[in-house]
Amino acid sequence: MSSGRRPRVVVVGGGLAGLSAGLEAADRGAEVTLLERRPRLGGATWSFERNGVWFDNGQHVFMRCCTAYRAFLERIGSAGGVFMQSRLDVPVLAPGGPVGSIRRTPGPAPLHLAPALLTYPHLSLRQRMAVLRAGLAMRRLDPDDPSLDDTAFGDWLSAHGQDRAATETFWNLIVLPTVNVGAADASLKLAAKVFVTGLLTEADAADMGWARAPLSALHSDAARRALEAAGGKVSARVPVTAVRPGASGGLEVRADGQVLAADSVVVAVPHNAVGALLPPGTVAFQDRLDELGTSPIVNVHLVYDRPVTDLALFAGVGTDAQFVFDRTEGAGLDDGRQCLAVSLSAAEAYIGRPAADLVSHFTAELARLLPAAAGATVTESIVTREHSATFLGAPGTDSLRPGAECSLPGVYLAGAWSDTGWPATMEGAVRSGTGAGRLAVRHASGSAGRRAGASDGSAA
Repeated sequence: MSSGRRPRVVVVGGGLAGLSAGLEAADRGAEVTLLERRPRLGGATWSFERNGVWFDNGQHVFMRCCTAYRAFLERIGSAGGVFMQSRLDVPVLAPGGPVGSIRRTPGPAPLHLAPALLTYPHLSLRQRMAVLRAGLAMRRLDPDDPSLDDTAFGDWLSAHGQDRAATETFWNLIVLPTVNVGAADASLKLAAKVFVTGLLTEADAADMGWARAPLSALHSDAARRALEAAGGKVSARVPVTAVRPGASGGLEVRADGQVLAADSVVVAVPHNAVGALLPPGTVAFQDRLDELGTSPIVNVHLVYDRPVTDLALFAGVGTDAQFVFDRTEGAGLDDGRQCLAVSLSAAEAYIGRPAADLVSHFTAELARLLPAAAGATVTESIVTREHSATFLGAPGTDSLRPGAECSLPGVYLAGAWSDTGWPATMEGAVRSGTGAGRLAVRHASGSAGRRAGASDGSAA
């Protein structure tokens, strides 16, 4: 090869999957162009400012076992912008009731959770023992077993002695925010991934982390700087309409009235947008991707005129407030006010309700959980909605999640909805992007070399 041209990789989509794909490709020597149709990067993780307060579109958490996501933060220089628990501890509050906790001891898995479960006040002793037995049975499941996707987690729980109270006050606290589907309706395969990988194998795997800075600063702004520093080009407000084979080899990306030549392309868009970009039959089950469905997430952000809790996060039982996070630091508040975000997963019941109704309802719900909130005034509030936050992690979806490789050479898929083995999480998005970026460079390097060889008369 005499030209010395760097392989050209185009990434379509600027969410976490696209950003991680672009960085992986650039770090491997590719000339990267990333195109995003929206005016912002970050995909489902973004922030905005209103009246001097920063709000995230939703609360996103990760666990210590999310090694790809944590490496992504290190790569873009954002590791200092997150908080990581030294030891898993999730307080569980009930209106007028005792405070329980899902926390671990220093012991080995799975015994590290036994003391917390044996004293969990929201279940009877009989129910606690049944939960322990079910947990030991779940530890024997293989999350990579595709047959698990044929079963609803709720059916498995019933078969292992779990009643409605146990499901609502324990199992749902973990499945609902990770799979974005209630435990009764979730895929057993996805639930097994959460429990076996996160809670039952390594003692520290489920230690939780979350952003201390606004998500846009943590992810999109930092990743854009890192990608551009690596020689990549990032363009927002550029809608891609098609990815097709090039007339003289390679690929063409049609975007905003222009055609970009590429040696390989990473398509990192939502599953319901893939079909419009690629030729029919490019992706496995391309005509059935809509069957993956969608599940919404709603967040209700409340700014109080004073501190109402010293808890960094807590879960709720016997209340509609599923999870509540203290976002005061991320909101940029230093005037004595406190910002709490109520995170609602699988939020079909809330997605269409007027914002004023949701603010009123959850202000009342937090007053039931936090005595100090009853006497405080909400000075600022906003509701954020992600109508299609994730795919619907119900039984039968695993077989519809395609891998990175497509039938059109040089085109690779990335996204939390693809076959990552994980639920639709930030970890899954980054894993998919990193893998697709690696494959794209491998193909692009060979493709660029073949064309360069042909152009100077050498053997292809």
